[in-house]
Amino acid sequence: MHLETILLISGTWMKVIQLFVALSILIILHEGGHFFFARLFKTRVEKFYLFFDFLFPFGGLLNFALFKKKKGDTEYGIGWFPLGGYVKIAGMIDESMDKEAMALPPQPWEYRSKKPYQRLFIMLGGIIVNTLLAVVIYMIVFGVYGEQYLLTSSAKYGIAVDSLGRSIGLRNGDIIRSVDNKQVERFDHIPMAIVYSKNQTGTIEISRNGKDTVINIPKGTVRKMLKMQKGFIGSALPAYIDSVFPQGRAATAGIRAGDTIVAINGQPIRFYNEVHEIVEANYNKPITVVVKRDNAEQSFSVTVPKDSLMGIGSADREKFLHIEKIHYNPIQAVGRGFSFTVEKFVDYTGQLGLMFTSPEVKLNESLGGMASFGKIFPAVFDMHDFLMLLAFISVILAFMNLLPIPGLDGGYVIFLLFEMITGKKVSEKVMERATSVGLVLLLALMLYANGLDVVRHFWK
Repeated sequence: MHLETILLISGTWMKVIQLFVALSILIILHEGGHFFFARLFKTRVEKFYLFFDFLFPFGGLLNFALFKKKKGDTEYGIGWFPLGGYVKIAGMIDESMDKEAMALPPQPWEYRSKKPYQRLFIMLGGIIVNTLLAVVIYMIVFGVYGEQYLLTSSAKYGIAVDSLGRSIGLRNGDIIRSVDNKQVERFDHIPMAIVYSKNQTGTIEISRNGKDTVINIPKGTVRKMLKMQKGFIGSALPAYIDSVFPQGRAATAGIRAGDTIVAINGQPIRFYNEVHEIVEANYNKPITVVVKRDNAEQSFSVTVPKDSLMGIGSADREKFLHIEKIHYNPIQAVGRGFSFTVEKFVDYTGQLGLMFTSPEVKLNESLGGMASFGKIFPAVFDMHDFLMLLAFISVILAFMNLLPIPGLDGGYVIFLLFEMITGKKVSEKVMERATSVGLVLLLALMLYANGLDVVRHFWK
């Protein structure tokens, strides 16, 4: 088995493990929020489960747990169906659809016997905890790691583009001045500025070889951007070789760390991303690589097998570009944690809104299931990246649960707000039917989203 294949397999498993751990943490804490407020208002919690111990959303089908233990009035367990989790609160219509219990007279320890504001807090408990979790994680990350970003004005080598970038007229080395005549302060915000441009067909103002020009964003560009698995543009860097894999093709040929590639097959090389473009276009063919070493040029012949690697690594952009670094004291980290959480809520709301308002964004291309979620995790574990993704998924979970859909927390909240405003309680029969319909719709959405992942995998 080739080394690249081994690395790919291990990288895939690392993504799976991170996804499983992240979702387990978020599910437990989300349900723990409901549990906390239920116990705070002296409401009995009959079950607290990570994953479902039945075939969701059919509460009476295939009931068994991988693990369970009763403590007090609550049974704690791990279910077999790994798509969520739940707490079964006495006297509440939920995923378990326990109609027999609901047919009995209300008891003082039941959810339905509590005051409306208490039931509201119980239902919002998971959303509150997910939001606070995001705030706390961002506080910790900014307090420990600080914040780093590249100013667009500091990207002195310009941009590194892929085939999509070239198709709309961008070139390696272009300096981006603005998007729709608005300057984008942070380089990493440029792709989203393009996504949110005027009807997704705005303009990009650039400087090329000292001359300013305007690139019109063609129709369909944003759609292609959102379908991509990698970044639309990056910051261009010199073709400096920072590391060489010992058994790689480059090392075997005699190329060393510290060399700078200046040409391949007679074609001048200005930026690091151009190296891989030429290598990919010449798989299984000998290529002549000219490097600059100790102020002198040397030539090497290298043959790279198809879908393989040359065995070289670039330097981090900090080596060539000025990266802004902000260090936060504990008080500042708290403030930044709150503000960054708000930013992520706004960003996600905007991105979700594009699915319904933008002619460029197609639902079947933007929606994804567990496999799509897993792809956002890096193939190599990094604590900073993991925490940032954990916090962001927590924001997504909070937002999605707030949607006014029966079966989600937001659906219950709508019924409670109606009761608090009108003074009239929604009948249990209406709640039961609405929840049944909502749960079936959620199941259909999950099957559809995960089905799209399967289709994308086999019919790319």
